[in-house]
Amino acid sequence: MAVLLREAIGGSLRRARTSQSRTLREVSSSARVSLGYLSEVERGRKEASSELLAAICEALEVPLSEVLVDVSESMAHSEAPVLRRPGVEVLAGVPRMVIPAPSVVRVAAHAA
Repeated sequence: MAVLLREAIGGSLRRARTSQSRTLREVSSSARVSLGYLSEVERGRKEASSELLAAICEALEVPLSEVLVDVSESMAHSEAPVLRRPGVEVLAGVPRMVIPAPSVVRVAAHAA
């Protein structure tokens, strides 16, 4: 089963926080979000708004882009079986659907 986006974001935020040996209380205070809500976000139970994600990343002193790259990589890893399907290619570690361009049919002008 594929990882949900909110779960991947929560996991990335939790890894960033624990790698800094910081508590939920410290980060929630810095981000000005309730401890309970931050805990729910980290556990992938709540969808964080972009404003909340920015506040948490600022409190962790981690660029949001870094969190999103981590999320992209973890989701690509969980979707690995998709990579073996026809019509899927991987660019920068991210699976993307390949939609072929329509065939162009040229009609020659009939000379009179």
